[in-house]
Amino acid sequence: MSDQNQKPRNTKNKFWLKVAGVGLVAGLIGGGLSLGIGNVIENHVQTSSTNVPAGSNKSGGTKVNKNKANLSNQATKAYDSTKDAVVSVINKQEVQSSNQGIMGMFGGQTSGDSSNSDSSQNPGKLQTASEGSGVIYKKSGNSAYIVTNNHVVKGSNALQVILSNGRKVNASLVGSDSATDLAVLKINSANVKTVAEFGNSNSIAAGQDVLAIGSPMGSEYANTVTKGIISAKSRTLKSGTDGTLTSVIQTDAAINSGNSGGPLINMAGQVIGINSMKLAGSSDGSSVEGMGFAIPSNEVVKIINQLIKNGKISRPSLGISMIDLSRVTTDQQQSVLKLPSSITKGVVIMDVQSGSNAQTAGLEQYDVITKLGDTKITNTSSLKSALYKYKVGDTTKVTYYRDGQSHTATLKLAK
Repeated sequence: MSDQNQKPRNTKNKFWLKVAGVGLVAGLIGGGLSLGIGNVIENHVQTSSTNVPAGSNKSGGTKVNKNKANLSNQATKAYDSTKDAVVSVINKQEVQSSNQGIMGMFGGQTSGDSSNSDSSQNPGKLQTASEGSGVIYKKSGNSAYIVTNNHVVKGSNALQVILSNGRKVNASLVGSDSATDLAVLKINSANVKTVAEFGNSNSIAAGQDVLAIGSPMGSEYANTVTKGIISAKSRTLKSGTDGTLTSVIQTDAAINSGNSGGPLINMAGQVIGINSMKLAGSSDGSSVEGMGFAIPSNEVVKIINQLIKNGKISRPSLGISMIDLSRVTTDQQQSVLKLPSSITKGVVIMDVQSGSNAQTAGLEQYDVITKLGDTKITNTSSLKSALYKYKVGDTTKVTYYRDGQSHTATLKLAK
């Protein structure tokens, strides 16, 4: 049990990482590596006063025995089948005219190519801003396609990919989606020998062995593999820039800064998820270990196929602006919205766009939406999550309260 009066724990041998990902909940961070903070490695040497028996080292006496461990087990076979499809993704951005950015403020030096890393003398030049991981999943003609996280490539002016053989190639952004935190890159396929295969993320089980592959701490540690299990098949977390609720795979396989965008694979070497984030600490300051999260492969495939086809994701819209009902005081809920006391969750329509399908369906300002289709709506995140399950052009019912009475409207969903 924590005690606020306790003295701070000794942190002499610990260091904390800042990452490129935006915090999603308390302590929830993306796994992209933001460069510029020096890594700290401490070597601890312990001397011993143990007496060595006289004559014990006169003739050596020991030898290396035959390794009895199986070097070709299920995990190594899975890793070997996928590792050459895993890449490091380098996000390059223009150097600003001043080096007094956030890294300068904290005394850090942003790392970049030696030819253009001087931000004070070479404004407008490109330097490495962050690094992440990715996995090649398709090869077609002269092109090969890589899936990674949106937060790995966000803000880039140029992108590079380091293949498993160490070759660095330029990459172009095919499309990205902030709501699901996914992006697709394209590179020349000349040096691509291996592509990964997606497995069915619906056919997984808690306790199942998995491997995470990527570049923790950047490309210096490319193709690092960690092993764990699936801790939970489905966890609901807020994801993306708009806080959309999403279902993710929880694993205790170590996921660190730079692992973002890399694959989570099963023991057959199939990609069942794209590593995206980790929970590093709770809201009360407690540190957390072994809580990483990956976007399920079934969701990944659906999104990246649309990105390849259209370059973006087309999602339906209600044509309204809204806020959580919880942000409205109890007095206003009753006096202005005239809600029954039993209605405590939902979203309040603050504006209806002129000419929108919501206006055509009769929705008005201060209506309180409590259900979309058969899904109960508790806040804006749950409404977006329910809405994004539909396609543009679909028709659904909206349940809402107006002047204390429940109503239902039929709405055709537009872009």
